[in-house]
This record gives sequence, structure tokens and C-alpha cells, in this order.
Amino acid sequence: MTANIRTISFVVISVGVYLEAPLALAFPPYRSTDAETADPWDLEGRLGLIRFTRDEGENAYASPLLRINFGLPQRVELTGEFEYLPVDGRFGDAAAGAKWVPYFHDLSLGIEVLALLPVSRAGGAGVESQLLATQRWAPARLHLNAGGFYDVRPTPVEKGWRAGLLGEFELGSFRPGVELFAKQVFSEPVAVQGGAGVIVKLGPIELRTGAHAGLTDAAPDFVASFWVAGKLSFAETD
Repeated sequence: MTANIRTISFVVISVGVYLEAPLALAFPPYRSTDAETADPWDLEGRLGLIRFTRDEGENAYASPLLRINFGLPQRVELTGEFEYLPVDGRFGDAAAGAKWVPYFHDLSLGIEVLALLPVSRAGGAGVESQLLATQRWAPARLHLNAGGFYDVRPTPVEKGWRAGLLGEFELGSFRPGVELFAKQVFSEPVAVQGGAGVIVKLGPIELRTGAHAGLTDAAPDFVASFWVAGKLSFAETD
């Protein structure tokens, strides 16, 4: 009972952080995510130390970047995302939502829905939803995402689709991966990125890094990020 109270309190505080903070990127360093959820009552945290973007000769930095996943029974996961742009002195993005994976075997299928939260005094919000699939062929995994978004925070309003294909390989403590990601705001060209990343397990923590290059003119020329990840269990033990 005590563990459950602590869990609920932590989730309330975490959600409060996002609501006070004036993307969907749940599986850094990649743009795609997996059709898997955190174990029940486990809190997974991913801290992005920096993300570097170069586009049309200009550099941009974001730090900190935060992703929080909290597992519930029945393969449900609460998710939260936040990023800050130190050069601009403002929030870059914030979102909160849930993932559900009702079918979980060698092939797992799920859905993720995120509320895009206000990040400026102008207010506004949005929603993003995507279907998820993960196929496992040990030691390889293939993740496929496809969905749409509607975001009233920018001017003009942005609506469109996004899709990602990510392949990973289990090599001991190393999980290298390659990814192809596409996104389009309707009436604009398709932005396509290709890249690679690696997740390295070091005891209770993971180091994650990746880099992507733009494959079309609408995509950023280059994006790279570095993350530290870990988890905390609130499950009662015998």
C-alpha cells in the first residue's frame, strides 16, 4: 500500500511538472518508438544532456531533454516529454500521454496517444497518435510506427503525418540501430531523415547516442543527441 501511495504521488508530481512547463520522442535517441511498455510500477527516466541541430548553416541546441515512462498493469504506460532551448531561453516542447500494447508476442501491436502541451504564453495545444508494431527475431528487432498529428501551437496550425522504421540488434551490452523517419506537414514537402544510434548498458544505467542526416531539403541537415537512462521500481517485493 505504501509503495502504491509513493507511486501515485510521484506520477502526480511528474504530470504537474509538465503542466507547469510553459515531439514525440519516447525512445531516444531515435524518432521512432517501440511496441513495448515499462514493467508495472516501474519508472523509466531518460535525460538528454544535449541535442545539436544544424540546418541551413545555423546551429541550435536543446538541453535538458526529459522523457519519463511509468508502467501500469495490462501493458499500459504513461509517458511524458519535455525539452528546453537554452540559447532562446524558452521551452521547446512538452507532451504527456499514454501507450497501450494489447497484443504482445514475437510480434507486438499497440497505440500511443500524446497531448501536445502549451510551451509559450500564446497557449495552444495539440494531439499526436500513432500505431506501433515491433517484430522480434533474436537478436534483431524491427519497430514500425505510423500516425498523424494536429498542433495548434505554431502559426499557422500544423497537421500532417509521421512514420518511422527502426531496426535494432542485441550484441551483448550494445544495441546498435538504424532508422528511417519521415514527417510531413500538409501542404509542405516531406521531411525524411536517416540515421544510426547505439544504446550501451552499463550496470543500472544506459548511455544512448545517435545521429541523423536529412535526406530531403525539408529535413534538418544534421541532428545528434546524447542521453543517460535508468529506471526505478515501485513494485512491492516479498
